[in-house]
Amino acid sequence: MEVKVSQVQGVRFDIQARSHTITCDQPAENGGGDSGMTPPELLLASLGSCAAFYAAEYLRTRNLSKGGVEVTATAEKLKQPARMGNFRVQVTSPVALTQEQTESMMRCVHSCLVHNTLLSPPYIKIEISSGVLQ
Repeated sequence: MEVKVSQVQGVRFDIQARSHTITCDQPAENGGGDSGMTPPELLLASLGSCAAFYAAEYLRTRNLSKGGVEVTATAEKLKQPARMGNFRVQVTSPVALTQEQTESMMRCVHSCLVHNTLLSPPYIKIEISSGVLQ
């Protein structure tokens, strides 16, 4: 997997993955134009949409529903170091579920790639390159 992030103007960036582009920006109070989600919101969007995919697939494969899953993902800003924490993912099923189905869907949603990545933080290597010669 790969995404490419390019600065458009100021604190606005375009993010490309395959043939798709989204915009990342900051709200006006942070010097942006509010033309897109912030990086932390994009992280929540990734977690929430991953959970929604797994929940929807659970319902679809059991012929319980063909749509209508809703997910709300929240987190708090924490400090020292600056990070997000205390994540909460609320999945709402469009159909009534038995206790057994609810527990089974919970296991499914816990299989989400983004969820598992956050639970087992990966090694992240940051490299800096520059067009400036020394």
